[in-house]
Amino acid sequence: METPAARDEVSALARGLAVLRALADAPGPMSNRALTDATGIPKATVSRLAATLVAGGFVQQDPDSERFQLGPALLDLSSAYLRNFDMRALCRPYLAELADRAQASVHLGVRDGLDILMIDTVRPRSAVILTRTDIGTRMDIATSACGRAYFGALLPAQREALLQDYRRDAPERWKAAREMLLRGAADVEAHGYGSSFQEWHRDINAIGFTLRGPRGELYALSCGGPAYALSPKTLRTQVAPAVLATQQAIGRACGVTPSGGTLS
Repeated sequence: METPAARDEVSALARGLAVLRALADAPGPMSNRALTDATGIPKATVSRLAATLVAGGFVQQDPDSERFQLGPALLDLSSAYLRNFDMRALCRPYLAELADRAQASVHLGVRDGLDILMIDTVRPRSAVILTRTDIGTRMDIATSACGRAYFGALLPAQREALLQDYRRDAPERWKAAREMLLRGAADVEAHGYGSSFQEWHRDINAIGFTLRGPRGELYALSCGGPAYALSPKTLRTQVAPAVLATQQAIGRACGVTPSGGTLS
């Protein structure tokens, strides 16, 4: 049976994580008051949590402004997390070839809440930086090409669970998200990939696809760039065939099909 002390420890951990999330989402360093407003945690508690996080190196405090920002210890955790993604090393040669062939940026991500969190990004060697999307960027599942492809790759029960997550966590966007995701799933079923034309970002066009890892884990990928350079027609007629070929090649390398079955 869980003791009151254990429950307090779990609550403190959850609040500390809420502080870290607020700092990660903020455009710059945050004051104690700003953290209180962002998390709903009492100011005195925020002060204690911040002091603990600073002592551990997870948060830094500017000595002049006394504002807080994320600390270097988080980089160690992130690096350890990313080291476990052998999928990144396996995919990178294929994604680099795709980026050069399509003259587009290619991003590899995993689901985190209602977003696809980018864990790797590849740009064509012969082009200037096409987008500012980088590792750590979040793409909304409902509006992004990779998110729609992810939704389209789920089983019916998993799709319904994701829709319910939207209904619970983003009720103001629930109806619009549902419509976009169902339309995206139909697109995946019809063409083998998802698409987002100036919907996730007003200047970006992209198509999305998914990969299965050897243990069945689902990854979402986006291939795209500036709308002025990559029109919907260009993406559908010229880039999509390369995307689907890349998906199949990586699937063979992993020993699995895009739907998650094992190749014989």
